[in-house]
Amino acid sequence: MPSSDSVKVAVRVRPFSQRENNAGSKCVISMNSNTTSIHDPKNPSNVKTFTFDLAYWSHSGFIKDQDGKLISADPSSKYAGQREVFHDLGEGVLDSAWQGYNATLLAYGPTGSGKSYSMIGYGANRGIIPVVCEELFKTIQNKEKNRQYQVTFSMLEIYNEQVIDLLSKVKKPGGLKVREDQQQGFYVDGLKLVPCDSYAQIERLMEQGTKIRTTASTSMNTTSSRSHMVITLQFKQIFLKEDITKQSIINLVDLAGSERQKSSGSEGDRLREGSRVNLSLTTLGNVISALAEAAVGKKVLHVPYRDSVLTKLLQSALGGNSRTIMIAAISPADICYEETLSTLRYAERTKKIKNNAVINASPTEKLIKELKAENCNLFGFGGRGAVAGHSSLRCLLAENELRIQAIQATWEYRLEEARKEWEQQYAAVTQEGRMIEKFPYLVNINEDPQLSGVLKYVIQDGSSDIGQSSSNAITLRGLGILDKHATVTNTSGKVTVTPQDNCKVIVNGVPIVVKTKLQHLDRIILGSNNAYLYIGPPADRTNEDLSRYDYDFVQSELAAAKGFSVDKLGAGNKKGGKPDPSVLAVFHDYIKLMPLIAEANQMSVELKKDLKLELKVKNLASSDSRGYDLQKEIIVKVTHNITNQVWVWSKSKFINRKFLIEELYQHFLDGEDVQVDNESDPFWDPVEVLHLGSAHIWLQSLAYCMKLEEQIELLNSEGKEEAILLINIIPCSPNGRAFGEDDMVIDPLEMLGKRIDFQIHILQCLGVKWIKEVAERGIQIGYKVYDLPHSLYTKPAWKNVNPKLEELTQFSALNTSHEFLNYLLQNALIVDLWGLQEGCAELDSSRQDMAVTPKGSIIIDNPKAEILTHTGLNTDNHVTELYQKLLKLEQETEVLRDINRALREENVLLKEKVKECQTETPGKTLKSPIKKLATKTTPSVSKDSHAVCNPRISCDAEFAKALKAFYQNMNIIRGQFLKLKHYRPPEEDNVQLLRQFAEKQSHMLKDFGDQLESSISKLKNDVALIIKKKRERIANSKQ
Repeated sequence: MPSSDSVKVAVRVRPFSQRENNAGSKCVISMNSNTTSIHDPKNPSNVKTFTFDLAYWSHSGFIKDQDGKLISADPSSKYAGQREVFHDLGEGVLDSAWQGYNATLLAYGPTGSGKSYSMIGYGANRGIIPVVCEELFKTIQNKEKNRQYQVTFSMLEIYNEQVIDLLSKVKKPGGLKVREDQQQGFYVDGLKLVPCDSYAQIERLMEQGTKIRTTASTSMNTTSSRSHMVITLQFKQIFLKEDITKQSIINLVDLAGSERQKSSGSEGDRLREGSRVNLSLTTLGNVISALAEAAVGKKVLHVPYRDSVLTKLLQSALGGNSRTIMIAAISPADICYEETLSTLRYAERTKKIKNNAVINASPTEKLIKELKAENCNLFGFGGRGAVAGHSSLRCLLAENELRIQAIQATWEYRLEEARKEWEQQYAAVTQEGRMIEKFPYLVNINEDPQLSGVLKYVIQDGSSDIGQSSSNAITLRGLGILDKHATVTNTSGKVTVTPQDNCKVIVNGVPIVVKTKLQHLDRIILGSNNAYLYIGPPADRTNEDLSRYDYDFVQSELAAAKGFSVDKLGAGNKKGGKPDPSVLAVFHDYIKLMPLIAEANQMSVELKKDLKLELKVKNLASSDSRGYDLQKEIIVKVTHNITNQVWVWSKSKFINRKFLIEELYQHFLDGEDVQVDNESDPFWDPVEVLHLGSAHIWLQSLAYCMKLEEQIELLNSEGKEEAILLINIIPCSPNGRAFGEDDMVIDPLEMLGKRIDFQIHILQCLGVKWIKEVAERGIQIGYKVYDLPHSLYTKPAWKNVNPKLEELTQFSALNTSHEFLNYLLQNALIVDLWGLQEGCAELDSSRQDMAVTPKGSIIIDNPKAEILTHTGLNTDNHVTELYQKLLKLEQETEVLRDINRALREENVLLKEKVKECQTETPGKTLKSPIKKLATKTTPSVSKDSHAVCNPRISCDAEFAKALKAFYQNMNIIRGQFLKLKHYRPPEEDNVQLLRQFAEKQSHMLKDFGDQLESSISKLKNDVALIIKKKRERIANSKQ
């Protein structure tokens, strides 16, 4: 009877990686019994909870024992180590196998989430696969003698829809083929199946497979995170007495990094998504989704098993004849939130799948029984004498006997052959071990910890050439490594490395071009991204833990040498001394993409594409209209070395293109024609307009109807100057007459509900760096005011480093709202500089779809228009201390406005009192005729009125002048602040340059502080003097 079981799902959270620890990452995962909760780092109250069969907390609460094993720190710790994971999952696999069921264990999760650690393990902390194999043979040794056991081992890798046999030294072009048989289903034709009679033999085979996998990943330019590894144990139990055979297939699968499925999405890319590299993982997701829907009763017309190599081989494991377990490995870090959440949702779908496992009978044993039965029948047919006398019966009987012997003898023969091969490999490994005890050597560093330390290259006495050529003493294959790449010289234990002409060699993050002495534990990169750790002669070696020199260490060192660090990314974004999670995420992406960029550049060289790719950080020094830092993200700048055309790719677009570039490069290595048209070329894109930089023009002066004349720097995302922009913002009347000082408003609230008109006059751009680099280029200026539906652009200006633009546009707020006044008081107008290239489409400079007045002024603050929502603002971002001072100044200014309002109200009261006094005073005017009264009273009242009003007019004018001076100073101070904020240290590691930077920064800080204090002091003194004068005049008027 089939056993109907759901796929068993476990989730395991790992400790922080070294990079996450150094960056101060926060844990967003919590576990309670079988439930796993994930907390949104941007919104801690947003918690999502999932329930699985098992949940393993391996993040904290552990120590290392004397053997190097990680164990619980104390009895109260909830830490789950390798032993606990094997007890729940590995033993379940073995139990199913002993019962005769097929069993499958899948490890799923993003790259670096701990999949391979759970499956293979590291050092003393062995994973599920080696322990399952060892326990299987331990149990076999303790079983009854009247049984026979047969175990065969195979190990394969799936990359780019090709199957690679990891136990075969000969690589078949195009990989092995997956075929289908009616009895056994899908299988790999030609896959090497090695008979094993001990765990030691399997351990050696796994080492051999790992070595071949590492060598292949280097020469083929693949990484393990992009490939699937499948280890298969075919386990047969023959019960001699009962004449029964049970046979089970154990599949242990380490899947490719699951983040490839999401982040390779080609958003905005004209080319297809993902290429064949992602096909298996994408199809696996589709299969799981279809089976999950079918499990809950939905009608599913088709399950796409046949769409990829992986899903063909896993058909029995998902919805078929197998008992299946999935372990979902997740990261605890806040910077991996999206990938972790995606993994948990994937696992939740998987647990709905139902399988129908059956106990398997061996077809081979059936055949033997059938042959024996047939022989018995032949003997029974007329007895032995009859058989002897009948030649045809005699031949048939002999043939059957030979077939029985062949079937029974095959296993012993295959086992003996495998044992001989294993002994040869053991001798070679022993010889290598002796050599590395005597000589210095290089050991590989791989992205996958399981593949690090696998390849060792001994540096013997004298000179040894390194390169692709087989004639070299050390043959290395990999992207960017030439036939003769470098020479290492070992003179009495002193080792030097000398690069050949134009060959890339990097030592400890720094490129070298001359002979360089190597020190023990130096990190060396050869070619585009082939990393090695140098182990010195025995005398130089210590007991230092080499595991710290991993792939992350090498890449971080390389980034630091290029001047890229967390501090550079987010000096102003620190919470409690720790970088902002968004900054950490960008740093994480940068480190992860660095080797991919190096590989893509090398492929571009070899394919003669003349492209150069560079990693950049979008919004590194950019802020929104209120001064808050914008969300940073990694982008890739692509430059054509001959035409100087430039493109910008998003992270996801680059990853998609990288897969396609790898595909094209593989065709190149296979000797195929790689000439493709532009539409199919992953290196090509249509020419596009590029955003070069922006400037902030604060609009506070406009709220007071004050003219603003600016000569402002347009800064790129790194805070470097791209051009100087001359721009005026002029308050004006509806017919375009510019306002003067007499039209200035003291309190912006006076404009509430009234009409405001102003003009934006863009005069000229000076020193455009974009056009200096290539004279054939052009620019456009763009900006967006308040609630306009889209940005406005100037007409294009081509081939001029200092183009005169002379664009004048008038805007009208017909019924000024509170929101618009707040916009003017608190926001800046962001002016963008756009770069045009020959052949690109220009930005639309027309004024279509804009509401305008009869005189052509563009209407803003329009309640009929869609309300602007500031999606770019991130209130979680903290401003710097200097910016907080500016905000405080604005608050103090608001207080001064309140004082001014109070004084004006006091003026009105005083005026009323004066009028009351005038009406109560008797005079001759009562006796006069009305006309005479009018003629005599009017001058008298006019005189008194002037006596009262003149102080008010005088005070208001003086206060207006003080405010005007203050706001002009504030505009200067804002400019100084932004310049200071974007002022970066030199990238070169030069003490003199750093000293000059520190001195200049110190002067800038002092100037900023002095100007700030001076402006505040002057405003306070001016206001105090105005109030004093006003009170004196009021006192005099009462006398």
